[in-house]
Amino acid sequence: MSDNRLSHYDSEGRDSMVDVSYISANKRTAAAHAFVSMKEEVLAALPRNPKGNPLEVARIAGIQAAKKTSELIPLCHSLPLSHADVVCTVREDGIEITARAATTAQTGVEMEALTAAAVAALTIYDMTKALDKAIEIRELFLIEKTGGKSGDYRRQAGAE
Repeated sequence: MSDNRLSHYDSEGRDSMVDVSYISANKRTAAAHAFVSMKEEVLAALPRNPKGNPLEVARIAGIQAAKKTSELIPLCHSLPLSHADVVCTVREDGIEITARAATTAQTGVEMEALTAAAVAALTIYDMTKALDKAIEIRELFLIEKTGGKSGDYRRQAGAE
């Protein structure tokens, strides 16, 4: 933040929901990433999952999670999402998840995109854990965001 303080505390240091009532609504977008690391045998078994297609179920779960972010994260604002989507891509060593969210509102959608990516990853784990309990969920991070007072952000390639 430009003023070097966390916004979720009031002047007395108590947790507080940020007052955005004075901010004009504008278009805001965000994209987040997660990775579900799994063995080749688990990847090969994805199409035969008796619970259904884990990637499609994860996509829907992520979209639902984006819409419920304010119910999960205590100080998040409830936002009218104009778009939410999750793309799951099979890689050699696991599944790469990219979640996107958009709104026209007074605050950003970073948490919605991150929540969508996290819940999609958890859904994949849930649907494949019978094959391997050692599946790992990792690399949850914000890829980019647009709009708002702090301006646009794009993660640098290779950032830790």
